[in-house]
Amino acid sequence: MLQLTIDQDIKSAMLAKNSVRLRGLRAIKAALLQAKTEKGASEILSSDTEIKVLQKLVKQRKESADIYLSQNRPDLEKIENEELEVIGAYLPKQMNREEISVHVKNVIANAGTVHAKDMGKIIGLVNKDLAGKADGKIISEVVKELLAAL
Repeated sequence: MLQLTIDQDIKSAMLAKNSVRLRGLRAIKAALLQAKTEKGASEILSSDTEIKVLQKLVKQRKESADIYLSQNRPDLEKIENEELEVIGAYLPKQMNREEISVHVKNVIANAGTVHAKDMGKIIGLVNKDLAGKADGKIISEVVKELLAAL
């Protein structure tokens, strides 16, 4: 369970006086606690839910870092990137574009006759298969490219 791992890592970071890692870990812990207390959430979060929470944190950090970069605030951008690195370490290894492309081709082949209008259906199937393993934006781009080539 991710919550126990995070708690242990927080203790280790405190003992090591690693403030950067501690800040990232505390952000994860807070997000997991929030997800746990949301309406209808069970006492124990599923691994899929934990991955979704981490992906949301990563997306927030990336967006914030981009904003700080565009506003010429390298000090704040650095903080976001440090937290991004800590949070990203708890996510499963992300697939690269080529691996995603191979998987999308298999899904399209298994789906039978596919047209460009089936893009939403294909994206849904691929997202289900690759949940937590691939960036949704890249999946969408690859599906759009491959369906346009048909």
